Amino acid sequence: MLTSALAFAGVAALINVTPGLDTLLVLRTSVSHGRNAGLAASLGILTGCLVWGFATAVGLTALLTASRVAYDTLRVAGAAYLVWLGASALWRSRRAAEAEAAGPGPVGGSAPRGRWAAFRAGVGTNLLNPKAGVFYMSLIPQFTPDGASVFTATLVFTAIDIVELALWYWVVSGAASALSERIRRPAFRRRMEQVSGVAFFGFAANLLAEDGRKTA
Repeated sequence: MLTSALAFAGVAALINVTPGLDTLLVLRTSVSHGRNAGLAASLGILTGCLVWGFATAVGLTALLTASRVAYDTLRVAGAAYLVWLGASALWRSRRAAEAEAAGPGPVGGSAPRGRWAAFRAGVGTNLLNPKAGVFYMSLIPQFTPDGASVFTATLVFTAIDIVELALWYWVVSGAASALSERIRRPAFRRRMEQVSGVAFFGFAANLLAEDGRKTA
């Protein structure tokens, strides 16, 4: 089991540090709203991973790939959510430009809601992405030792993946927020919102372009 866990940790680490939707969300949130919001988005993503891992352990993700309707429904819902995130990011960049042109306004009082919104975004992007469920269902069985409890092994591998992701997002959020603080230009944050908004549209289009179920 130890050998399998180490092998899984290595493969999962390579996958986790590959730029993707979740990393983009943490990066964009940290730049635009600060590290606390970025960490809140990370916590939301990790919550989604925990749900997918448990669903895999009890066999629920098998239903996702066994049913084209279920997979496509989740896929379309996820794409719609990404479109909403992209549109929201572009709208915020426009509102920020208008606010900057109008002069400084009152600040403060919005951080808690910002962190809660970031957490919800993290949960939503992860749970509404069927690729996340397929990742656990297709990868974990390849490392489960013969004779080991599938339920226990899945939870162990899920825990490994979550720890790795937590460390990675900690680094990403810290670097992104530090960069934002160093630059200290509203135009930089607006540009980040614009770039991430377009990127969210791209991820939505990629999700919609998938033609069929994913199998292990």
